[in-house]
Amino acid sequence: MRKISILIIIAMTLIIGIFLGRCSEQSAKIQRKPLYWIDTMEPTIHYPGPGLSRMGMELTPVYPDQEQAEDQSTVRISPTIVNNLGVRIIPVQQGALARSIETVGYIEPNENKISHVHTYAEGWVRKLFVKAVGEPVKNGQVILQLYSPMLVNVQDEYLIALGSGNQALIDASYQRLQAFHISEQQIQQLKTTQKASQLIDIYPHQDGVVTMLNIREGMHVTPDTEMMSIVDLTNIWMIAQVFEDEANWVKIGESTEARISAFPGKVWKGVVEYVYPEVDAVTRTLKVRFRFNNPDELLKPNMYANITIIADSKPNVLSIPLEALIRSSEGDRVIVALDNGHFKVQPVTTGIESGEQVEILSGLKAGEKIVASGQFLIDSEASLDAGLQRMDSSSPAPSSGSAIIIQSKGIIKAVNRTKNSLTIQHESIPALSWPSMIMDFSVDKNVDLNNYKAGDHIIFKLGKDNKGNFVITEIKNISP
Repeated sequence: MRKISILIIIAMTLIIGIFLGRCSEQSAKIQRKPLYWIDTMEPTIHYPGPGLSRMGMELTPVYPDQEQAEDQSTVRISPTIVNNLGVRIIPVQQGALARSIETVGYIEPNENKISHVHTYAEGWVRKLFVKAVGEPVKNGQVILQLYSPMLVNVQDEYLIALGSGNQALIDASYQRLQAFHISEQQIQQLKTTQKASQLIDIYPHQDGVVTMLNIREGMHVTPDTEMMSIVDLTNIWMIAQVFEDEANWVKIGESTEARISAFPGKVWKGVVEYVYPEVDAVTRTLKVRFRFNNPDELLKPNMYANITIIADSKPNVLSIPLEALIRSSEGDRVIVALDNGHFKVQPVTTGIESGEQVEILSGLKAGEKIVASGQFLIDSEASLDAGLQRMDSSSPAPSSGSAIIIQSKGIIKAVNRTKNSLTIQHESIPALSWPSMIMDFSVDKNVDLNNYKAGDHIIFKLGKDNKGNFVITEIKNISP
């Protein structure tokens, strides 16, 4: 009987414990009442009670403690949606930021390597050995022969001085021959033959090519006549413009690289030779001159070149890809990737831009994860809502190369002919739920960017390429 009594007591204790536990659980459930219900595929839409969403999905309750834990600037996206949006997440980098400037320039002759040919006495061109512009000449080559009575008389005076034996007179006559630029070779020939030459040889001052020919055989010339110009192309200039905000990066002596479309894969090395002192009032660019060696003379005047200026690196800075930055009239921001599918809009302060990277002065820490693609659809609730409806996994995915065409207006901020892209400050685009902002757009290869420049007001159309990315398919200039 005693054993039976003990078993009965233990059983009653278990029953009472289970009953009290269930009562406590029911009480907690009653106290923890959901605020609203959501479809995890559309977290921005709140439903008053349980059931199915407009998409036919089972609704999930949201309790007060869950909502308090949520930051107002934070959104939650399911992994399926993240995958459908093509969201790419990268860490914030800290280290040296290589400062390089990409620009386009054109080739000019080095003005320090240009020489002009004149005669030092009045006469007539008897023989011309250079017949056309573009012919190469060498230093020491006879390019023309001149008949000049004055130069014949000067030679006769020298012969008379030699015959007199008066050294002072000989020296004076010799110096006069030199003053008229009669070559040493012809002076020695005069001493040997003791006869004045009727034709005086004219030589170029340097190697090069003839860029201007202003005489023909039989023409009368004077010392004022510019007979021809010769340019040495073994050392040339390239002239380019850099944007005003990059002007302080460019220093004389810095290294540069040039690439010419006519010579794929070939790179020329040069230096910054001169930075012009004035910014263009219209384009807001600074003119820069570069010097390049051209021993093979492959580089021709007026050729276009893609130029990279390699400036000193800025050490120990935070940087992110430029594509991860969202710019608008309200300021710059990025999308920070948190844990468990959460994303947060984070305002940032930016510094210098270098190539595809931008410096972050405040708002981020090294190692934080940010969204590098798909961030525009996460940036606001409206964009998120529209993006989720378009990219929902239950809906058919849009095919690449879609015929969608969207038109907008904007102002060109920069033209990058190297990458065939434009930086545009565009108006809001309701069809994409994009606010007014500054963005980089790829441009279809059929659009000629040479017709456009920074500051142009334009109407442009967006289409999709074969990968489903938006590209500019048409551009038209309009009045401001």
